[in-house]
Amino acid sequence: MISAAPFRDRVVHHALCNVIQPIFEKTFIFDSYANRKDFGTHKALRKFIGFARSSKYILQCDIEKYFPSIDHEILKKLISRKIKCSKTLWLIDKIIDNSNEQITINHYFDGDDLFTPFERKRGLPIGNLTSQFFANVYLNHLDHFVKERLGIRKYVRYVDDFALFGDDKEFLQIVRKKIEAFPGTLRLRIHKVKSQLFETRIGANFVGFRVFPKFVRVRNDNLRRARWRLRKMVENYQAGELKVEKIKRCLQSWIAHLEHGDTFRLREKVFTNLVFART
Repeated sequence: MISAAPFRDRVVHHALCNVIQPIFEKTFIFDSYANRKDFGTHKALRKFIGFARSSKYILQCDIEKYFPSIDHEILKKLISRKIKCSKTLWLIDKIIDNSNEQITINHYFDGDDLFTPFERKRGLPIGNLTSQFFANVYLNHLDHFVKERLGIRKYVRYVDDFALFGDDKEFLQIVRKKIEAFPGTLRLRIHKVKSQLFETRIGANFVGFRVFPKFVRVRNDNLRRARWRLRKMVENYQAGELKVEKIKRCLQSWIAHLEHGDTFRLREKVFTNLVFART
């Protein structure tokens, strides 16, 4: 569920992140790419492609219902390790405590009693800048565990989607068990279905693309959504509800995204039959 705060709240969120993000930025590893200046989706994809094409195996993991599962108490403790200003912490607590209701997550962890999952406040709204930043802070501990404790050299994370690469399948199987156990300390669970160890030659999904050893394709579900948005743009333009400048910006953005894969024929096919006209 994606939520967006009122405009004046978003101004406060940006002001807060402008101050505290540089403090935490020094603690982030280089292989975490989401919601960081000069990082982003496409740099993450290029790193993922490089690792996939130089490795035989990939251990790809996903956190189950990540944003709704973020524990407020744990998040506050992680933040308070770096932020000591009482007024800043008061504002951060206000933002976290007033997160709107998310989907219910009732996971149990070691030491819980019957009522623990109902007593702990969880969940951050995906649409807020502060939520995206806090999500990075929350998994920063996992990043350091993977890189420093497990000694994984080839690792990349984008929000809650992360991957480890290597040529030793048995080692990655051992690592997988340790990875599955670690998020429990953050009251998170690894998604059992989406988290798999397999050979890179069969292809792997990441940030909207499917990466193969010789080429990169757009995922089918992303392509379907993009084609639906294009049809809506045509309909809105025909109805006089959309200006040419807006269409140009949207198309340029999508083309720039597609160019990160081997999509020349796809772009040619999609845009050859795309006509914006008013009757």
